[in-house]
Amino acid sequence: MLLDRIKPLDAILATAEKKSLHRSLGAFHLTMLGIGAIIGTGIFVLTAAAAQKAGPGMMFSFMIAGFVCAVAALCYSELASMVPVSGSAYTYTYAVMGELLAWMVGWALILEYAVAASAVCVGWSGYVMGLVENLTGFALPTALSSGPAWGLDGFIPTVDFSHGVVNLPAIVVAAVVTWLLVIGTSESATVNAVLVAIKVTALTAFIVLSLPILKGENFTPLMPTGFLGHHGMGVVGAAATIFFAYVGFDAVSTAAEETKNPQRNVPIGLIGSLAVCTVFYFLVAAGVIGTVGAQPLRDAAGTILPPDGAAFAARCAELAQLGEAPIVCSNEALAETLRIIGFPAIGNLVGLAASIALPSVILMMIYGQTRIFFVMARDGLLPEKLADVHPKFKTPWKMTIFTGICVAIAGAFFPVGQLADISNSGTLFAFFMVAIAVLVLRRTDPDRYRPFRTPLVWVIAPIAALGCLGLYLNLPLLAKMVLPVWGSIGLVIYFLYSRKHSHVGRGLIEVHEEDPDVPPSAVPPI
Repeated sequence: MLLDRIKPLDAILATAEKKSLHRSLGAFHLTMLGIGAIIGTGIFVLTAAAAQKAGPGMMFSFMIAGFVCAVAALCYSELASMVPVSGSAYTYTYAVMGELLAWMVGWALILEYAVAASAVCVGWSGYVMGLVENLTGFALPTALSSGPAWGLDGFIPTVDFSHGVVNLPAIVVAAVVTWLLVIGTSESATVNAVLVAIKVTALTAFIVLSLPILKGENFTPLMPTGFLGHHGMGVVGAAATIFFAYVGFDAVSTAAEETKNPQRNVPIGLIGSLAVCTVFYFLVAAGVIGTVGAQPLRDAAGTILPPDGAAFAARCAELAQLGEAPIVCSNEALAETLRIIGFPAIGNLVGLAASIALPSVILMMIYGQTRIFFVMARDGLLPEKLADVHPKFKTPWKMTIFTGICVAIAGAFFPVGQLADISNSGTLFAFFMVAIAVLVLRRTDPDRYRPFRTPLVWVIAPIAALGCLGLYLNLPLLAKMVLPVWGSIGLVIYFLYSRKHSHVGRGLIEVHEEDPDVPPSAVPPI
């Protein structure tokens, strides 16, 4: 009987209208929000981590991760256009597979967005501190600009403070972005559009300067760690990390409730932003590999080191003192590449652009996190007081502030690569459930109006589900362990609080009301 609570799609839409957010976003804003969420730490920072895991083979990693994300995007587009309300995969799962699985998906999305925002905070910290040091010579002590290195001793987590204690810049940027989101969504979206333009200009400059001077020898050996490596290494292991670089598109679907004409605009925002970003990723990755090389760092015995361990940090510090640190050690890979190939001024400008623009990614991740909280509280699964909308700014301010605090704490004490992998574990689970939900809904409600239909759904959706499962299994052990532990905590909360307070469980199903933004054919009357 644990899977007996399914909330009808009409009731979901009715609930949204009872305590709704203001519809203010169009197709252009959604596409800009998607690009702003996608292009960020994944390409500006995680390129170095991917190179350490796969070497030049990270080009294939981008292909694998991009393909899985594309098929998941097609599934997302169908559900987001049918159910234009906040909640993303959580809402879709509630309508198709019931409350318990919806809770688990929502709980995983909380992990995805909060940890992803923390990862971008750490990425921003690396770029801004590198820029300050190159322009002024000033550098914060390592203890205040980097978190500790985490690892595993068997199944026991370990921590090494010798190369960092707390990342102060990450805390600062998390606080500033949280304040911006409290002010209001429309204002945030406008600022984001400007930041996206800066970010795209920086990447375009990098491509124009790097591609003409590629060296073929830098692409060999092509896969020094193999295709299927161990402990999160290899081309597929790098793809599991690189997946983080693509996942911002699903934040577009969480904005569906604040979108004008969502049946048309949500699919445009999802697929359009993903297509634009994919082109940039391949060209930028080729530029890094072909100009400065991307071979993994080895220890004295010739063993390739995991990119977030204490041994890797120590080896990078040792080579930095000798002035021989490779690009895989860099916290600002693209800016450092331009400096190495003879464009230091442009490299500093790229660093400046990243420092200015990466907060747009943090903005979208915290934005997505608060909207997941918002809709779960609106359904009674979390305390409903958390869903209070600010009387002036019309934003869920309590959740935004709480989320910002959590993001700042994680960003202060974890390295970027591990944060990305942990975020991916929650993301891949949510995407897996979306792919299944599309298939189930095609069987259980085949006649419902679908403004966007996933093409070849009985092929695309299973590929998306299997792709997500395969990438999850190739994450590092620590990242894989986080999801079941986090999920267990979620189950305890669900059975102690959420199941008792659930609106569906208490029989509180709202009647659908007129919504001028939804075409009459989109939601048949009850």
